[in-house]
Formats: sequence, structure tokens, C-alpha cells
Amino acid sequence: MIRVVLPAHLRTLANVPGEVTLDVAGVASQRSVLDALEAEYPVLKGTIRDHATQERRKFVRFFAQEEDLSHDAPDAPLPEAVATGVEPFIVVGAMAGG
Repeated sequence: MIRVVLPAHLRTLANVPGEVTLDVAGVASQRSVLDALEAEYPVLKGTIRDHATQERRKFVRFFAQEEDLSHDAPDAPLPEAVATGVEPFIVVGAMAGG
């Protein structure tokens, strides 16, 4: 089981109270986790990744074990602690502006 923490606005959209857990087939990567998340919560399609390109939206960041994974390859394996459910995969809505 993979644990995923979503920002408040996506938790509201998906109607989940907090952290979600997902079954991910094969290697746990950003792509496989997001595929499983969108399959379980279809309302989230297009909110984290672009519909057409499947690229991470500019103002969304991914963290695990206090490291920014946002620029890692989508198919790179996630840290073992995340893959085993010890640590969560965290989706953060970045802030911008002045």
C-alpha cells in the first residue's frame, strides 16, 4: 500500500478526509502512483498532471522523505520507505505570486 497526502483543495475535490492509501501494481513510481490515484478518484484527472501530456502541472510538487521529487523521471522508483508505506508520497500545491 502506498500512502498519499493531498493538498486541502484536492482532498475536498476527491471528498477524502486526509491521507489516502492505494494499491500500486509493479514498481512504485510517480507515474504508477498517479495512475492509481486517478483510477481510484477520477475527479482528480487533469488536476495533478496535464490531460494530454501527462506532465506534472507547473504549480504541483511531489515530496517524499523531505526530498523534492518533482523533477525526477516519472518512472523512477520511489524511495523504499514510500514503496512499503512507511512514509507517504506527498503532493503539494506550490505557491506563486508577489
